[in-house]
Amino acid sequence: MSQPNRLNLDPAEIAKFEELASRWWDRNSEFKPLHDINPLRVGFIDRIAQLAGKRVLDVGCGGGILSESMALRGAEVTGIDMGEAPLKVAKLHGLESGAQVRYQRITAEEMALEHPESFDIVTCMEMIEHVPDPASVVKACAQMVKPGGYLFLSTLNRNPKSYLFAILAAERLLKLVPQGTHEFSKFVKPAELAEWVRNSGLNLIEMTGLVYNPLTREYRLNPRDVDVNYMIACQKPEEM
Repeated sequence: MSQPNRLNLDPAEIAKFEELASRWWDRNSEFKPLHDINPLRVGFIDRIAQLAGKRVLDVGCGGGILSESMALRGAEVTGIDMGEAPLKVAKLHGLESGAQVRYQRITAEEMALEHPESFDIVTCMEMIEHVPDPASVVKACAQMVKPGGYLFLSTLNRNPKSYLFAILAAERLLKLVPQGTHEFSKFVKPAELAEWVRNSGLNLIEMTGLVYNPLTREYRLNPRDVDVNYMIACQKPEEM
């Protein structure tokens, strides 16, 4: 019954991150942007949903950068991913850092079948632009949120400015990430993501952009600029 769900992954996308997995926790590697934006991401989540004591699922956790940060803020965190090498790196780093995270190799859709309405918070950051059917992932994530709980998503907008900044500048000019990391056609417009969220029964409560300044080489949150990287916070209505 769950067989079709297993197909919502792109082997080429997984291979990209498998190849780079050993450098996941090197703050000067290809993953530097993830390290740089992580304090902003975890701060955004914590401000809205208060992580301490919450049961959290991190979908597409990779090497565990966000997962560990949420665990260190007092959350009970499970991280899932379909890449074996990143999960191995995540587990090893957890042993070094002391962050308590449970990792599992499983798709969001399969996890949703096993654990419906089981988590106070579900996060899915920088992941939906790497799967064939992002709407399916959003639906699965929403299914796992408890009534009254929260879903946090981040991705890349699809427009000429995002192509210029995320592909031409970040990959080819500034070399912030490896060339070929992203495919512009898979970027997701905020209106599209908002529709998938609504169709999944959640309410979008906040949206903000992650803006990069090439002069200071720093990121900041700007709710008025979601042209390139952006995050949204959604909430599942309480049961009546």
